[in-house]
Amino acid sequence: MAQQDPFKDIRPYRDDEVAQVLNRLLFNPEFISAVTQYQFPAVAGWLGWALRPMVRMGLAREFGEFSSVREFQAKVGGYMEKMIARSTTKLSCSGIDELDPDEAYLFVSNHRDIAMDPAFVNWTRFRMEMDTARIAIGDNLLQKDYVSDLMRLNKSFIVNRSAKGPREMMTALTQLSQYIDHSIQDGHCVWIAQREGRAKDGNDQTDPAILKMFYMAQRKQRSFSEAIERLNIVPVSISYEFDPCDYLKANELAAKQTEGGYEKAQFEDLDSIVRGIVGSKGHVHVAYGEPLRGEFDSPEQVAAEIDRQIISNYYLHPSNHLACGEQDGISAEQKAAFEARFERADDGARDIMRQMYANPVLNKQKQETV
Repeated sequence: MAQQDPFKDIRPYRDDEVAQVLNRLLFNPEFISAVTQYQFPAVAGWLGWALRPMVRMGLAREFGEFSSVREFQAKVGGYMEKMIARSTTKLSCSGIDELDPDEAYLFVSNHRDIAMDPAFVNWTRFRMEMDTARIAIGDNLLQKDYVSDLMRLNKSFIVNRSAKGPREMMTALTQLSQYIDHSIQDGHCVWIAQREGRAKDGNDQTDPAILKMFYMAQRKQRSFSEAIERLNIVPVSISYEFDPCDYLKANELAAKQTEGGYEKAQFEDLDSIVRGIVGSKGHVHVAYGEPLRGEFDSPEQVAAEIDRQIISNYYLHPSNHLACGEQDGISAEQKAAFEARFERADDGARDIMRQMYANPVLNKQKQETV
Protein backbone atom coordinates (compact mmCIF):
# COMPACT_ATOMS: atom_id res chain seq x y z
CA MET A 1 0.00 0.00 0.00
CA ALA A 2 2.87 2.37 0.84
CA GLN A 3 4.20 2.05 -2.72
CA GLN A 4 0.77 2.87 -4.20
CA ASP A 5 0.31 5.88 -1.92
CA PRO A 6 3.78 7.12 -0.86
CA PHE A 7 2.32 10.30 0.69
CA LYS A 8 -0.49 8.72 2.74
CA ASP A 9 0.95 9.78 6.11
CA ILE A 10 1.35 13.47 5.14
CA ARG A 11 -1.16 14.29 2.40
CA PRO A 12 -4.65 15.86 2.81
CA TYR A 13 -7.59 13.50 2.98
CA ARG A 14 -9.20 12.39 -0.29
CA ASP A 15 -12.91 12.50 -1.07
CA ASP A 16 -13.30 8.79 -0.38
CA GLU A 17 -11.94 9.33 3.16
CA VAL A 18 -14.12 12.30 4.14
CA ALA A 19 -17.12 10.41 5.54
CA GLN A 20 -14.94 8.18 7.75
CA VAL A 21 -12.93 11.12 9.11
CA LEU A 22 -16.05 13.17 9.86
CA ASN A 23 -17.57 10.21 11.69
CA ARG A 24 -14.36 9.88 13.72
CA LEU A 25 -14.57 13.57 14.66
CA LEU A 26 -18.21 13.29 15.74
CA PHE A 27 -17.25 10.59 18.23
CA ASN A 28 -14.08 12.29 19.49
CA PRO A 29 -14.97 13.48 23.04
CA GLU A 30 -12.17 16.06 23.09
CA PHE A 31 -13.36 17.63 19.82
CA ILE A 32 -17.00 17.75 20.96
CA SER A 33 -15.92 19.30 24.27
CA ALA A 34 -13.83 21.93 22.45
CA VAL A 35 -16.75 22.89 20.19
CA THR A 36 -19.10 23.00 23.19
CA GLN A 37 -16.69 25.27 25.08
CA TYR A 38 -16.40 27.57 22.04
CA GLN A 39 -20.16 27.80 21.46
CA PHE A 40 -21.23 28.01 25.11
CA PRO A 41 -18.26 29.43 27.06
CA ALA A 42 -20.34 30.63 30.02
CA VAL A 43 -22.08 27.33 30.81
CA ALA A 44 -19.97 24.59 29.16
CA GLY A 45 -18.24 23.79 32.44
CA TRP A 46 -21.21 22.91 34.60
CA LEU A 47 -23.77 22.13 31.88
CA GLY A 48 -21.43 20.38 29.45
CA TRP A 49 -22.89 16.92 30.14
CA ALA A 50 -26.21 18.10 28.67
CA LEU A 51 -24.81 20.31 25.90
CA ARG A 52 -22.28 17.90 24.40
CA PRO A 53 -24.87 15.44 22.96
CA MET A 54 -26.77 18.38 21.45
CA VAL A 55 -23.56 19.76 19.92
CA ARG A 56 -22.74 16.34 18.45
CA MET A 57 -26.21 16.06 16.89
CA GLY A 58 -25.96 19.58 15.50
CA LEU A 59 -22.59 18.84 13.90
CA ALA A 60 -23.93 15.56 12.50
CA ARG A 61 -26.78 17.45 10.84
CA GLU A 62 -24.39 19.97 9.29
CA PHE A 63 -21.54 17.69 8.23
CA GLY A 64 -22.83 14.13 8.44
CA GLU A 65 -23.80 13.77 4.77
CA PHE A 66 -20.64 15.28 3.27
CA SER A 67 -18.70 13.02 0.93
CA SER A 68 -16.12 15.39 -0.62
CA VAL A 69 -13.47 17.91 0.42
CA ARG A 70 -15.17 20.54 -1.75
CA GLU A 71 -18.43 20.16 0.22
CA PHE A 72 -16.54 20.45 3.48
CA GLN A 73 -14.64 23.55 2.33
CA ALA A 74 -17.84 25.18 1.04
CA LYS A 75 -19.32 24.77 4.54
CA VAL A 76 -16.12 26.11 6.15
CA GLY A 77 -16.36 29.01 3.69
CA GLY A 78 -19.64 30.06 5.31
CA TYR A 79 -17.96 30.21 8.73
CA MET A 80 -14.99 32.01 7.17
CA GLU A 81 -17.28 34.69 5.75
CA LYS A 82 -18.78 35.33 9.20
CA MET A 83 -15.34 35.39 10.80
CA ILE A 84 -14.08 37.93 8.26
CA ALA A 85 -17.14 40.12 8.86
CA ARG A 86 -16.57 40.03 12.64
CA SER A 87 -12.79 40.32 12.85
CA THR A 88 -11.79 42.57 9.90
CA THR A 89 -12.87 46.00 8.75
CA LYS A 90 -11.85 45.22 5.17
CA LEU A 91 -10.28 42.41 3.14
CA SER A 92 -8.63 43.44 -0.12
CA CYS A 93 -6.56 41.62 -2.71
CA SER A 94 -4.25 42.52 -5.59
CA GLY A 95 -2.47 40.60 -8.34
CA ILE A 96 -4.75 37.55 -8.35
CA ASP A 97 -6.37 38.53 -11.64
CA GLU A 98 -2.93 38.44 -13.28
CA LEU A 99 -2.61 34.70 -12.53
CA ASP A 100 -3.96 31.99 -14.82
CA PRO A 101 -6.87 30.26 -13.00
CA ASP A 102 -5.98 26.98 -14.75
CA GLU A 103 -2.31 27.03 -13.68
CA ALA A 104 -0.89 25.37 -10.57
CA TYR A 105 1.30 27.69 -8.50
CA LEU A 106 3.53 27.28 -5.47
CA PHE A 107 2.61 30.25 -3.26
CA VAL A 108 5.52 31.22 -1.01
CA SER A 109 4.12 33.64 1.53
CA ASN A 110 5.31 35.79 4.39
CA HIS A 111 4.17 34.34 7.71
CA ARG A 112 2.42 36.36 10.39
CA ASP A 113 -0.47 34.16 11.54
CA ILE A 114 -0.52 30.36 11.90
CA ALA A 115 -4.00 29.70 10.54
CA MET A 116 -5.11 32.91 8.85
CA ASP A 117 -2.24 33.40 6.38
CA PRO A 118 -3.20 30.36 4.25
CA ALA A 119 -6.89 30.86 5.07
CA PHE A 120 -6.90 34.35 3.54
CA VAL A 121 -5.01 33.09 0.46
CA ASN A 122 -7.55 30.31 0.00
CA TRP A 123 -10.48 32.64 0.66
CA THR A 124 -9.37 35.05 -2.08
CA ARG A 125 -9.11 32.09 -4.48
CA PHE A 126 -12.44 30.65 -3.32
CA ARG A 127 -14.19 33.97 -3.97
CA MET A 128 -12.73 34.01 -7.50
CA GLU A 129 -14.07 30.45 -8.01
CA MET A 130 -10.53 29.10 -8.25
CA ASP A 131 -9.44 25.82 -6.66
CA THR A 132 -8.06 26.29 -3.15
CA ALA A 133 -4.42 25.50 -2.44
CA ARG A 134 -2.97 22.63 -0.45
CA ILE A 135 -1.50 24.02 2.77
CA ALA A 136 1.82 23.09 4.40
CA ILE A 137 1.50 22.82 8.19
CA GLY A 138 4.09 21.74 10.77
CA ASP A 139 3.38 18.63 12.81
CA ASN A 140 4.17 20.67 15.95
CA LEU A 141 0.71 22.21 15.51
CA LEU A 142 -1.03 18.85 15.30
CA GLN A 143 -0.63 17.70 18.88
CA LYS A 144 -4.28 16.63 19.05
CA ASP A 145 -5.77 14.04 16.70
CA TYR A 146 -8.90 16.06 16.02
CA VAL A 147 -6.82 19.10 15.01
CA SER A 148 -4.88 16.94 12.55
CA ASP A 149 -8.13 15.53 11.12
CA LEU A 150 -9.66 18.98 10.70
CA MET A 151 -6.57 20.41 9.02
CA ARG A 152 -6.18 17.48 6.63
CA LEU A 153 -9.89 17.69 5.72
CA ASN A 154 -9.18 21.30 4.81
CA LYS A 155 -6.43 20.37 2.32
CA SER A 156 -3.46 20.66 4.70
CA PHE A 157 -0.42 18.41 4.35
CA ILE A 158 2.06 17.71 7.11
CA VAL A 159 5.62 19.04 7.39
CA ASN A 160 7.45 16.59 9.66
CA ARG A 161 9.44 18.88 11.95
CA SER A 162 9.74 16.31 14.72
CA ALA A 163 12.04 14.01 12.70
CA LYS A 164 15.21 13.16 14.66
CA GLY A 165 18.63 12.25 13.29
CA PRO A 166 20.13 13.01 9.85
CA ARG A 167 18.68 9.95 8.08
CA GLU A 168 15.11 10.45 9.36
CA MET A 169 15.25 14.17 8.60
CA MET A 170 16.53 13.53 5.08
CA THR A 171 13.75 11.01 4.44
CA ALA A 172 11.09 13.43 5.70
CA LEU A 173 12.42 16.38 3.67
CA THR A 174 12.69 14.29 0.50
CA GLN A 175 9.11 13.06 0.90
CA LEU A 176 7.92 16.64 1.43
CA SER A 177 9.83 17.85 -1.63
CA GLN A 178 8.38 15.04 -3.72
CA TYR A 179 4.86 15.77 -2.52
CA ILE A 180 5.08 19.49 -3.36
CA ASP A 181 6.42 18.73 -6.85
CA HIS A 182 3.80 15.97 -7.31
CA SER A 183 1.01 18.40 -6.33
CA ILE A 184 2.13 21.11 -8.75
CA GLN A 185 2.57 18.67 -11.63
CA ASP A 186 -0.85 17.18 -10.84
CA GLY A 187 -2.47 20.62 -11.19
CA HIS A 188 -2.87 21.56 -7.50
CA CYS A 189 -1.72 24.89 -6.06
CA VAL A 190 0.34 24.75 -2.86
CA TRP A 191 0.83 27.30 -0.05
CA ILE A 192 3.93 27.31 2.15
CA ALA A 193 5.47 29.92 4.44
CA GLN A 194 8.76 31.53 3.43
CA ARG A 195 10.35 30.33 6.68
CA GLU A 196 9.67 28.07 9.63
CA GLY A 197 7.80 30.02 12.30
CA ARG A 198 6.12 33.39 12.17
CA ALA A 199 8.01 36.65 11.55
CA LYS A 200 7.40 37.89 15.08
CA ASP A 201 9.52 41.02 14.59
CA GLY A 202 7.82 42.11 11.34
CA ASN A 203 10.85 41.28 9.19
CA ASP A 204 9.77 39.05 6.30
CA GLN A 205 12.76 37.00 5.13
CA THR A 206 12.83 33.80 3.08
CA ASP A 207 14.91 30.97 4.49
CA PRO A 208 17.07 29.49 1.66
CA ALA A 209 16.70 26.10 3.39
CA ILE A 210 13.06 26.02 2.21
CA LEU A 211 14.25 26.42 -1.39
CA LYS A 212 16.88 23.70 -0.96
CA MET A 213 14.07 21.42 0.20
CA PHE A 214 12.07 22.20 -2.96
CA TYR A 215 15.02 21.01 -5.07
CA MET A 216 15.68 17.74 -3.23
CA ALA A 217 13.13 15.74 -5.23
CA GLN A 218 14.48 17.04 -8.55
CA ARG A 219 18.23 17.29 -8.10
CA LYS A 220 18.97 14.14 -10.14
CA GLN A 221 16.72 15.10 -13.06
CA ARG A 222 17.27 18.82 -13.68
CA SER A 223 19.25 21.93 -12.76
CA PHE A 224 18.27 24.12 -9.82
CA SER A 225 17.06 26.88 -12.15
CA GLU A 226 14.92 24.41 -14.15
CA ALA A 227 13.41 23.08 -10.91
CA ILE A 228 12.44 26.58 -9.76
CA GLU A 229 10.76 27.30 -13.10
CA ARG A 230 8.92 23.96 -12.96
CA LEU A 231 7.47 24.78 -9.52
CA ASN A 232 5.86 28.02 -10.76
CA ILE A 233 6.65 29.97 -7.57
CA VAL A 234 4.55 33.06 -6.80
CA PRO A 235 5.53 35.23 -3.78
CA VAL A 236 2.56 36.38 -1.67
CA SER A 237 2.47 39.30 0.81
CA ILE A 238 -0.16 39.23 3.55
CA SER A 239 -0.46 42.34 5.69
CA TYR A 240 -2.61 42.87 8.77
CA GLU A 241 -3.50 46.32 10.04
CA PHE A 242 -3.57 44.75 13.50
CA ASP A 243 -2.04 41.43 14.50
CA PRO A 244 -4.26 39.70 17.11
CA CYS A 245 -1.14 38.10 18.60
CA ASP A 246 1.05 41.23 18.49
CA TYR A 247 1.49 41.70 22.25
CA LEU A 248 2.12 37.98 22.77
CA LYS A 249 4.86 38.01 20.13
CA ALA A 250 6.37 41.16 21.67
CA ASN A 251 6.28 39.66 25.18
CA GLU A 252 8.03 36.53 23.86
CA LEU A 253 10.77 38.55 22.12
CA ALA A 254 11.23 40.69 25.24
CA ALA A 255 11.61 37.57 27.39
CA LYS A 256 14.27 36.23 25.01
CA GLN A 257 16.17 39.53 25.26
CA THR A 258 16.05 39.81 29.04
CA GLU A 259 16.06 36.17 30.13
CA GLY A 260 17.89 34.55 27.22
CA GLY A 261 15.03 32.24 26.31
CA TYR A 262 11.30 31.60 26.24
CA GLU A 263 9.47 28.42 27.18
CA LYS A 264 6.18 27.88 25.35
CA ALA A 265 3.21 26.51 27.27
CA GLN A 266 1.99 23.08 26.13
CA PHE A 267 -0.83 24.27 23.87
CA GLU A 268 0.35 27.83 23.28
CA ASP A 269 0.36 27.39 19.50
CA LEU A 270 -3.27 26.24 19.60
CA ASP A 271 -4.16 29.29 21.69
CA SER A 272 -2.42 31.47 19.08
CA ILE A 273 -4.45 29.81 16.33
CA VAL A 274 -7.73 30.60 18.11
CA ARG A 275 -6.66 34.15 18.95
CA GLY A 276 -5.57 34.72 15.34
CA ILE A 277 -8.92 33.51 14.01
CA VAL A 278 -11.27 35.45 16.29
CA GLY A 279 -9.10 38.49 17.15
CA SER A 280 -9.53 41.95 15.61
CA LYS A 281 -7.36 42.40 12.50
CA GLY A 282 -8.56 45.67 10.99
CA HIS A 283 -7.81 45.85 7.25
CA VAL A 284 -6.16 42.76 5.75
CA HIS A 285 -4.56 42.80 2.29
CA VAL A 286 -3.36 39.83 0.23
CA ALA A 287 -0.97 40.73 -2.60
CA TYR A 288 0.00 38.14 -5.21
CA GLY A 289 3.33 38.69 -6.95
CA GLU A 290 4.58 37.49 -10.32
CA PRO A 291 5.72 33.93 -11.08
CA LEU A 292 9.49 33.57 -10.78
CA ARG A 293 11.14 33.39 -14.19
CA GLY A 294 14.74 33.53 -15.38
CA GLU A 295 18.03 31.97 -14.35
CA PHE A 296 18.68 31.33 -10.66
CA ASP A 297 22.01 29.81 -9.69
CA SER A 298 21.40 29.37 -5.97
CA PRO A 299 18.72 29.21 -3.27
CA GLU A 300 20.02 32.53 -1.97
CA GLN A 301 19.24 34.22 -5.32
CA VAL A 302 15.68 32.85 -5.29
CA ALA A 303 15.23 33.91 -1.65
CA ALA A 304 16.36 37.45 -2.56
CA GLU A 305 13.79 37.66 -5.39
CA ILE A 306 10.98 36.34 -3.18
CA ASP A 307 11.95 38.87 -0.49
CA ARG A 308 12.03 41.68 -3.06
CA GLN A 309 8.49 40.91 -4.23
CA ILE A 310 7.06 40.34 -0.75
CA ILE A 311 8.48 43.62 0.56
CA SER A 312 7.58 45.70 -2.52
CA ASN A 313 4.02 44.32 -2.65
CA TYR A 314 3.42 44.59 1.12
CA TYR A 315 0.46 46.88 1.78
CA LEU A 316 1.31 49.47 4.43
CA HIS A 317 -1.48 50.33 6.87
CA PRO A 318 -1.85 53.41 9.11
CA SER A 319 -0.56 51.24 11.98
CA ASN A 320 2.73 50.75 10.10
CA HIS A 321 3.14 54.47 9.39
CA LEU A 322 2.21 55.43 12.97
CA ALA A 323 4.85 53.05 14.32
CA CYS A 324 7.41 55.04 12.32
CA GLY A 325 6.15 58.32 13.74
CA GLU A 326 4.36 59.34 10.53
CA GLN A 327 1.11 61.21 11.27
CA ASP A 328 0.05 62.74 7.92
CA GLY A 329 -3.36 61.72 6.64
CA ILE A 330 -4.08 59.50 9.64
CA SER A 331 -7.26 60.16 11.64
CA ALA A 332 -7.49 60.59 15.40
CA GLU A 333 -9.60 57.43 15.52
CA GLN A 334 -6.88 55.42 13.75
CA LYS A 335 -4.24 56.81 16.11
CA ALA A 336 -6.31 55.90 19.16
CA ALA A 337 -6.93 52.37 17.87
CA PHE A 338 -3.21 51.89 17.31
CA GLU A 339 -2.14 53.21 20.72
CA ALA A 340 -4.74 50.99 22.42
CA ARG A 341 -2.85 47.95 21.11
CA PHE A 342 0.00 48.58 23.56
CA GLU A 343 -2.07 48.35 26.74
CA ARG A 344 -1.74 44.55 26.86
CA ALA A 345 2.00 44.41 26.22
CA ASP A 346 4.48 44.18 29.09
CA ASP A 347 6.42 47.39 29.80
CA GLY A 348 9.61 46.01 28.26
CA ALA A 349 7.75 44.74 25.19
CA ARG A 350 6.13 47.94 23.97
CA ASP A 351 9.14 49.23 22.05
CA ILE A 352 9.52 45.79 20.45
CA MET A 353 5.85 45.81 19.46
CA ARG A 354 6.16 49.28 17.92
CA GLN A 355 9.23 48.11 15.97
CA MET A 356 7.25 45.09 14.77
CA TYR A 357 4.77 47.40 13.03
CA ALA A 358 7.51 49.77 11.82
CA ASN A 359 9.77 47.19 10.15
CA PRO A 360 7.67 46.71 6.97
CA VAL A 361 7.96 50.47 6.31
CA LEU A 362 11.70 50.50 7.00
CA ASN A 363 12.30 47.42 4.84
CA LYS A 364 10.39 48.98 1.94
CA GLN A 365 12.38 52.21 2.29
CA LYS A 366 15.63 50.26 2.40
CA GLN A 367 14.68 48.32 -0.73
CA GLU A 368 13.79 51.50 -2.63
CA THR A 369 17.19 53.07 -1.90
CA VAL A 370 19.23 50.05 -3.11
